[in-house]
Amino acid sequence: MAQTGTSRREFLSVATTAGLAAGASRLLRAETSNQPQLNASADHVRLATIGLGGQGLYDTRTALSVPGVELIGVADVYDGRLVHAKELFGASLVTTRDYRDMLARPDVDAVIVATPDHWHRQITADAMIAGKDVYLEKPMVRSPAEGRQLIDVERQTGRILQVGSQRVSSILYEKARQLIAERAIGDLILVESWWDRNSAIGAWQYTIPPDASPETVDWDRFLGTAPARPFEAMRLFRWRNYRDYGTGVAGDLFVHLFSGMHYILGATGPTRIFASGGIRHWHDGRDVPDVLLGIYDYPETSAHPAFNLFLRVNFADGSGGGSGFRFVGSEGVITVGDRVEMARRPRPEAPGLTVETFPSAMQEEIREAYDARYPDVGRTLQPEHSQVFVAPRGYSDSFDHLQNFFGSVRSRAPVIEDATFGLRAAGPAVLSNVSQEESRPIIWNPETMDEG
Repeated sequence: MAQTGTSRREFLSVATTAGLAAGASRLLRAETSNQPQLNASADHVRLATIGLGGQGLYDTRTALSVPGVELIGVADVYDGRLVHAKELFGASLVTTRDYRDMLARPDVDAVIVATPDHWHRQITADAMIAGKDVYLEKPMVRSPAEGRQLIDVERQTGRILQVGSQRVSSILYEKARQLIAERAIGDLILVESWWDRNSAIGAWQYTIPPDASPETVDWDRFLGTAPARPFEAMRLFRWRNYRDYGTGVAGDLFVHLFSGMHYILGATGPTRIFASGGIRHWHDGRDVPDVLLGIYDYPETSAHPAFNLFLRVNFADGSGGGSGFRFVGSEGVITVGDRVEMARRPRPEAPGLTVETFPSAMQEEIREAYDARYPDVGRTLQPEHSQVFVAPRGYSDSFDHLQNFFGSVRSRAPVIEDATFGLRAAGPAVLSNVSQEESRPIIWNPETMDEG
């Protein structure tokens, strides 16, 4: 097992990102000139995974089911995961605590970045500067400023960056997109979305390995630029519960809902964000809400009319949990979950009458005119149209999303969820946290991807 003995002071000097925030072009020109370029052949991509927690392991297994993908190495700050990586993928696998060891290898073409959120920007920028293509787990970043930095690095290096909100590659979401484009439910009025959970694991109370200690965990490397503190295993293995490392339910789940909805509608983002919530059930030391509600104003564009979005996440859902969308139109509803259901119920042409309080003669006059204009009212059934679309047995949108990524690695064609798309989903998501914490609405510009 390769390990690099780096002091916290030395490590943090590498991890700082001021060079990306100011003078990114100068930094990239200086650092990319001698970096290895893509070595992937037309049918073979060599991969490394950085962060082999639950999502990183799932992504890696799914990636290896895509033909022509080979795993070279794994980086993780917990030794137990490096041991398990060799158990799963072979004793010859290269393992390290230091992600930079993977980026320095000329036999690595692409990396999966599935670390805690506070490392996403730095590792992804370092990877692209090192000449690697990146599959980056959502949320792309913790702030709009970080997102704009990654967009700059993506553009200037020419590397492929795919954000891992896999629903944008789903055939179910593609079907919903088609139905909306065909105006199958008339004018879009409102979108409702929810993600509710009723389990401890669903609320991020993940199992902590009994051997977790300063000897088996590179604690300084995990902390990175987060505030210094003594070793605490719970903060590593349940990092989503803490603002220092994660982005709460908004970054974990709102961002999936934003990305899926943006894909279906061709939307770029809201202009007004307001969120509310708190810790209602899981009083376990976490400092992020377990219930969060958000309301978002979307302006009219060439792709869609103006509409409102309502999001909800509840980690103490007594109904059993679940997730989905309801696209509410003037003539029907499209529901998207593990299937797509479209129920079309056109409004009756006749508007109805409210004449009971008028003089009798006037009522008669109005009714005669009404019956002449709408002669079939009350005698014709209103047509309804319902359809259900389901994916084939065993279908995986994660497979499709990773297949899209590796196809782009080979062809250099654009991916379906690049840094700009990723920020337009992550920006409103992470700003929902700011709105909730500060009890105020936030104005967002989805074109410039900035506040105000």
